[in-house]
Amino acid sequence: MTKQLYKTAFGWGFILWLIGYALGVMLFSVVPILVIGWIIMPIGILITLWVLLKKVTIDSFQSYVLLAVVWTLIAIVLDYFFLVKAFEPADGYYKLDVYLYYALTFVLPLVVGWYKKKTEKDGELGM
Repeated sequence: MTKQLYKTAFGWGFILWLIGYALGVMLFSVVPILVIGWIIMPIGILITLWVLLKKVTIDSFQSYVLLAVVWTLIAIVLDYFFLVKAFEPADGYYKLDVYLYYALTFVLPLVVGWYKKKTEKDGELGM
């Protein structure tokens, strides 16, 4: 793993998780707990796509696979320690919105990596 890939994977992975965490803390006293994840998700998707399209400059699809794995592991581990263990939600934490969040955290880097590679290849072919 190169230094740049390391910074991208762990740096942006942590920052994206922290944004969602901060939004959750802010929304905690304003909206019902059951809808917090559903409110944060579209915001998180847009921010993640912006990061992937504008800030991530890795060049191989394999690097995007690694990014997907690292970002997902960061989300799972930090959620466990800073949400599940810290707050011990009475009705549990792991519901459909959380599983969808983990799936999207994994899939979005793959989709953007594939898209970037495809447009790069199409550009080379003059399409």
